[in-house]
Amino acid sequence: MNETTFDTFLALDIRAGTIISAEPFPEARKPAIKLVVDLGGAIGTKKSSAQITEHYTSETLIGRKVMAVVNFPPRQIGPFMSEVLVLGFPDKNGAIVLAAPDGDVPDGARLA
Repeated sequence: MNETTFDTFLALDIRAGTIISAEPFPEARKPAIKLVVDLGGAIGTKKSSAQITEHYTSETLIGRKVMAVVNFPPRQIGPFMSEVLVLGFPDKNGAIVLAAPDGDVPDGARLA
């Protein structure tokens, strides 16, 4: 593991948000779901492509709280522009489990 500095960590803008839209992304090379995440008034809604199909369906994601990096540059994924990186952890088989706040925090709350 490489060490980093606290300033590098502070450069990441990680925010809480709520998934307000989710739909299959059949054009993606690997199975994925297109998300729209409400990240609060200052940031608004942003799109993300997430490879989370092992544990989630589009229907089960609506209303779920997530954490996302909001200050990476947008990334073109096939015909879709992903604007934020939704965060998760691999389970024992490598499938992604979403990271979320453990409690009710407002959309847009910054990881401290």
